Amino acid sequence: MGRQNLKTDIAIIGGGIAGLWALNQLRNAGYSAILFEQDTLGSCQTIASQGMIHGGIKYALGGALSGGSEAISVMPDIWRRCLKGGGKVDLRGSRVLSEEFYLWSSAGLQSRLTSFLASKMLRGRVAKVATDDYPAPFRNAQFRGKVYRLADLVIDVHSLVETLTNAHREAIFRIDWDTARLVHEGGLARLELPDLSLHPRRLLLAAGIGNEALISQLGGCKPAMQRRPLQQVLVKHQYREALYAHCMGGNPSPRLTISSHRTLLDEPVWSLGGDLATEGMNDPPQVLIAKAQTELRELFPWIDFGNCQWYTMKIDRGEPLQSSRLKPDQAYVGKVDEIDNVLVAWPTKLTLSPNLADNLEQNLVRDGIAPLHKPDLSLLAFMGQPDITPNHWDTVFT
Repeated sequence: MGRQNLKTDIAIIGGGIAGLWALNQLRNAGYSAILFEQDTLGSCQTIASQGMIHGGIKYALGGALSGGSEAISVMPDIWRRCLKGGGKVDLRGSRVLSEEFYLWSSAGLQSRLTSFLASKMLRGRVAKVATDDYPAPFRNAQFRGKVYRLADLVIDVHSLVETLTNAHREAIFRIDWDTARLVHEGGLARLELPDLSLHPRRLLLAAGIGNEALISQLGGCKPAMQRRPLQQVLVKHQYREALYAHCMGGNPSPRLTISSHRTLLDEPVWSLGGDLATEGMNDPPQVLIAKAQTELRELFPWIDFGNCQWYTMKIDRGEPLQSSRLKPDQAYVGKVDEIDNVLVAWPTKLTLSPNLADNLEQNLVRDGIAPLHKPDLSLLAFMGQPDITPNHWDTVFT
């Protein structure tokens, strides 16, 4: 049999949250979309997420809500609709860790934070929590700060990846770049596989930091990418109460962000982000762990965490290059220069995945790309399918 040609509406490179959400939304809209992943689904940036589906309060704390961060304010409601099966992507089956996310500060910073959170800009999006309703870790006489409830939620990322994967497993394949390559010819890109050429009407690059190499492989150089590294701390301990909260310090960004998880053996794990993770990105692991230990002692002197195990993980987040090097405040979908059928996408954060897929759909409609092809996916069966990435705490704490 000679070399075969396979046509599809959309081919997606990258099996993180951006690619998986786009695959689900496009196939639900009638497009023939196929996803390729070289590693495991949800690996790298996606599985390292703390699972916060937030509405941009962190941007407001930075000084003002921009147009982009106003757009992010609707994200929690969109996710909640999807979790109930009423959105463009069906997330029923994904596990919600908490319907509430909190913000707290020490007594010394209380006056500044109280006046800010009472501003018209945040009315209806932040609520002061009565003392009797405090999360368990703050129900102690030694706690002198105040607690606020945000209109955010927290999702279990592993179950999210599993749900998105299971919905369209038949269209997801493992790619081996030793035998596959992207080719740019005559202003169009295609994917060359052993004995088969895949011709997509649109090729979506959704591989996070891997987009940089994919763009280069196609001979492009724009859009340029920036990296935003951090080093997150995981601590397995013996304190059974969960907490999902930002601690505000002297900076506009959270001093510490805590999300609670459980290992497969039901052991409590806290993931520690915020300024601790971003400012400690270049610290040796033991130095950052010592800082994390100090933070928990200072913030929760009344809690006995028992025997603890500590681990740090470095995460390199890919984003479109910003002239100011600031963090983008909305998802990005754009064309690769001089290649007519290639788009590149970065969600910039988990919560903006629906925004990315909507931008992608709008791009297709604007270019007149309607559902057309019905490819025979059995021709790709030789590639096999990638597994789902396990949670970090189930691999490092053994």
